[in-house]
Amino acid sequence: MKNTKVFKMSFASVYPHYVVKVEKKGRTIAELHEVIFWLTGYNEPSLQQLIENRTDFETFFAGAPQINPNVSKITGLICGYRVEEIEDPLMQQIRYLDKLIDELAKGKAMEKILRK
Repeated sequence: MKNTKVFKMSFASVYPHYVVKVEKKGRTIAELHEVIFWLTGYNEPSLQQLIENRTDFETFFAGAPQINPNVSKITGLICGYRVEEIEDPLMQQIRYLDKLIDELAKGKAMEKILRK
């Protein structure tokens, strides 16, 4: 899959999969939102607006109020790639989100997920 195809996918089309993934493992939507807010600086109203508008990933990350300054502490494999070695900044941000959601679904403590 080309990066441009991923970049143009709507966040809203992937969001339900995030919800299912975390809820299946006993985590909550509130925890999912906390992870998204930590990474992007969005809040509940802005996230809901992005979902309703079917905002694509490129716009989602470009419009993020603030990418968390501790994002460089997110390391490890996601989809067979080391997130810290992904060269394209937007793809790296998308994979950071994937990594955080994976950690949430795997039962990792929230303080460790949020790199506190």
